[in-house]
Amino acid sequence: MTREVLEYLDCRPGGTYVDGTLGGGGHAREILEATGPDGRLVGIDRDGDALKEAGALLEPYGKRALLVREDFREIKRVLADLGIGTVDGMVLDLGVSSYQLESPERGFSFRHDARLDMRMDTRQELSAYDLVNGLSAEDLERIFRDYGEERAARRIARAIEKKRGEGPITTTDELAGIVAGAAWRAGGKGGKRGRGARGRGGAAKRKIHPATRVFQALRIAVNDELESLKAGLTDGIEALGSGGRMVVISFHSLEDRIVKNCFRDLWRGCVCPPEVPVCVCGKEPSLRLLTKRVVFPSDAEVERNPRARSARFRAAEKI
Repeated sequence: MTREVLEYLDCRPGGTYVDGTLGGGGHAREILEATGPDGRLVGIDRDGDALKEAGALLEPYGKRALLVREDFREIKRVLADLGIGTVDGMVLDLGVSSYQLESPERGFSFRHDARLDMRMDTRQELSAYDLVNGLSAEDLERIFRDYGEERAARRIARAIEKKRGEGPITTTDELAGIVAGAAWRAGGKGGKRGRGARGRGGAAKRKIHPATRVFQALRIAVNDELESLKAGLTDGIEALGSGGRMVVISFHSLEDRIVKNCFRDLWRGCVCPPEVPVCVCGKEPSLRLLTKRVVFPSDAEVERNPRARSARFRAAEKI
């Protein structure tokens, strides 16, 4: 959703902007183009491979592109280290990148058989292998339920526990097979249709693989993504100057709910209970909502980039 990012960021020459999830550098390049000849872009990503790829793409912009290997939850420290006070805008494009999904050795996707990994930062010790083979069935169930919204979480967790009795589960193929078997038994041949049966307006939707939600849940847990988002939003909004803008693209309801609630709370300001007739907290609104409702990608964008079908876009402006 690059067009929406540029439109809502309202990029201006000479401004300082942050791409907190740099990825391949696509958004960053467009921001640098829009803020030339002297605008700056701080690009943050915890994936060293992504930084190398983005660095090559952004090399023509020289010192205007400042790239840092870090989690965007550390935005406050990153800006302080760079000697930057406030910024004019920030974009967060959440979730796993196409580059990570398409790199078999990273173990993010069951489309490629590889060792279970899913670490966005390969310097980190904890991996999906550790969670799958080390957590109790109860803890796995909680992860699958809370982070994947998986209805068969208990059955899947028990199937993993049973399989571990034969030896460690090491690959994406192994895990996807276990999940598919447990999910099939939970639904049964005559079970209800899944979410992929019919969409809004009766349009057909692609049915998702039974392991999709489990892999999402494990990835979120391995990388502590939801806590990272909460911290990054709070400190990122604080780093905006007056009139600075924050835009966020999320890819599932858990992320979008966090963004929506954060923006709404800062837009409302007052935190007094409804029964209190007059505000006594004194908290003033600090954001103006630029998108009153979530924005979805156009049909044309989904046609060009099928991964965008799950994207949800929100934007706000610092008062």
